[in-house]
Order: sequence, then structure tokens, then C-alpha cells
Amino acid sequence: MTNLPSGFAAKPWGRFAIVGVLAATALASGCSKTETGSGAPSGGGSTLDNVKEEGLINVGFANERPYAYRDGDELLGEAPAIHSYIFDKIGGVELEPNLFEFGSLIQALNAGRVDVVSAGMFITPERCAEAAFSNPEYVATTALMTEEGNPEGLSDYDSIVSSGVTLAVLNGAVEAADAKGSGVSDDQIQIVADQQSGLDAVKSGRADAFALTGISLRALAKTDPSIEVQEGFIPVVDGEEVIGAGAAVFRQEDDELREAFNAELAKLIESGEWLELVEPYGFTEAEMPDPSLTAEELCKG
Repeated sequence: MTNLPSGFAAKPWGRFAIVGVLAATALASGCSKTETGSGAPSGGGSTLDNVKEEGLINVGFANERPYAYRDGDELLGEAPAIHSYIFDKIGGVELEPNLFEFGSLIQALNAGRVDVVSAGMFITPERCAEAAFSNPEYVATTALMTEEGNPEGLSDYDSIVSSGVTLAVLNGAVEAADAKGSGVSDDQIQIVADQQSGLDAVKSGRADAFALTGISLRALAKTDPSIEVQEGFIPVVDGEEVIGAGAAVFRQEDDELREAFNAELAKLIESGEWLELVEPYGFTEAEMPDPSLTAEELCKG
């Protein structure tokens, strides 16, 4: 095993759990009072300079296994593992976690409540118009969760279209747009707030399937034997395959911070330590991103 830097271990929540809940509540209610990110410029200096000086960076997450989630007093998952490692390399910077609904993460970032989104968020052209993404941290296929036995014989979005069944998708996630782009009608789509709500929708019969990355669904399925996850697939939208790649998300003006992150990410992938960090969360070499795949390319669609 490789000796990892001290920043690799997920940090205890302590008071930060309270900060995150309050921030999420304020954002949802439209409160004018805002929390500021740990690196938000307060009198000169870049966000990178400020977080290095403070030794802390505010990160937003959405409690989605296996990307970033709370387990007791720790923040765990693919994104915290990679981000803890990288920010420690950047300058001994530790993560200060803040919980938000997935669909509010970019809004929280741009409002200055956090300085980076650590949630395994997919890079899409629409999101690139609102924020700046690092190069990919991982790649993943889409999958469908169904009742045990898959009674409708569902396998991909085409099968959803042809069978006319109801599909649950996570609020703010890419699956809604991908499904619609593949021909799934609006009246077939049911928006859910989180992973548990998607699982509950399938179990209760309100939805016939729940679409998310296969990695997420396999992690969720471990908790309930009454459902199963079908083989992964690559969505085809307007005749083009849609590559699913997750990354860290920064404010568009924080180029220096993003470039420092990208430099350390490239070293991490090249060294082979990437797999050691994410393997405990169900990731394999199949999810390791090609170093030549960039955010710039994916933002073009």
C-alpha cells in the first residue's frame, strides 16, 4: 500500500455539520444572509491563496453514495477521498464539508457559500455555462434500478420509451436530460429529491425504474435485496453517445485554484494511486478517466 498524505483521511464533521445544514436551509428559503466560502476573497488575494493560508476549503456535497456522503462524523466517498488527497498536496488544505441538495450545489458555489463542489458531478455543457469543472475524476455508465426480477424487462432509455413505464430521476442530475434526449416523454419522468426517494419510488410502484450511474445504484442496492440493478449503458442523445464523467466544480473566476487541482489530479491518475483511493467505494480501473479526456472537450458536448 502507498503511504498517503495526512489529508487523505476524511475529516470529522464536528461543527461543520451544523454549518452545512444551516447553509442548505438558508439557500432553500432564499434568505439574503449568506455564508461565505473558506477561500472567498475578503480583501485581496485569490481563492487559492486564501485557502492555502487558512488551511481549509469549504466543499459542498449532496449525501450521495458512493460519491460523497456522511457516515457518522466523517465525510466519505470518491470525491472526498480524491479531493482530500489533492488539496493536501496543494498546500496542506483540509476539507470543510457543507450539505446541500444536489440541485442547489452550483447555486451554493456561485453564492460563495462553498469554494468547490465535491459530489462527483457530471460535466455537461449546461453546467459549464454556470461553473468551471476540473478535468474528469472518473467516468461511469448509466444504469436502471428495478424491482427484483425486472418484470418490465428494462435495460436502457429505449426500453423505457417502448414500454411506456415511469422513470425516476434525481433532481438536478443529468439523467433527466439524457432520458428526454433519448425520447422518454415528460409524463413518464418522475423527479425525486435524493437516492433514497428513488429507491422508495421503485419499491412502492410509483416508478418502474430509477436511472442513475451504475456505481451509485449498486451502492444503494446493497441495502435492499428487493431491488436489482441492470447492466450499465451509455445514453445516446441526438445520435451521439454521451460520456458520463464526474469532476470537481469551481467558480468560473477561480482559474488558479482549478488549474492547481488539475495539475495534482493528473499526477494522481498517472501514479496509479487513483485506484487505491477510490477502490473502497466500488470504483475499478474501468472508471479511471483517460488523462487525455478534458473538461474543455466535454463542455462542448
